[in-house]
Parts: sequence; C-alpha cells; structure tokens
Amino acid sequence: MADEAELREQLTEAFEGADYPVSNQMGLVPALPDGPMTKFESGDVSFTAMELGTKLSGHQEFPYDDVDSLVDDVIEGLKAEGEL
Repeated sequence: MADEAELREQLTEAFEGADYPVSNQMGLVPALPDGPMTKFESGDVSFTAMELGTKLSGHQEFPYDDVDSLVDDVIEGLKAEGEL
C-alpha cells in the first residue's frame, strides 16, 4: 500500500520548480529531474510522471497557480483511481 504523505512529499519536491501558473502537463516537464521518466514510488506502487499524466488526465484541472493545488489534484486522482 502506498503512503500518501510520502507520495505527496515526492510530488511536491518534483513539481515545485515548475514555472507557475502551469497551463498544461507539458509545462511541468522542465521541472522534473528525469523529465517524463521521473519516478514516484511508495510501498508497492510506482509511477513515472508520464504514467501519472496519462492515468490522471481526467482528474486534473489546468491551469494550476501553485504546486499545492496540483499535488492535491494528483493525490485525489490517485484515490479516485484506487491507487491510494
């Protein structure tokens, strides 16, 4: 089982360097240390940024003005998809 706090910390660290406001997923890529292949892992779950973007496209509401609102939507999307 994934740890929500651990994933939230990883996501915040990865996306906090984006140039906000961000109007789409491609606006997040330059902030990622390994681009779309940046991995987020906790417990028995692991996702690349690309996989998250695909899996959560219906749960994201761009534009995002800050990292916290983006990460909140990612976490809620993972919950809705049964990943958390």
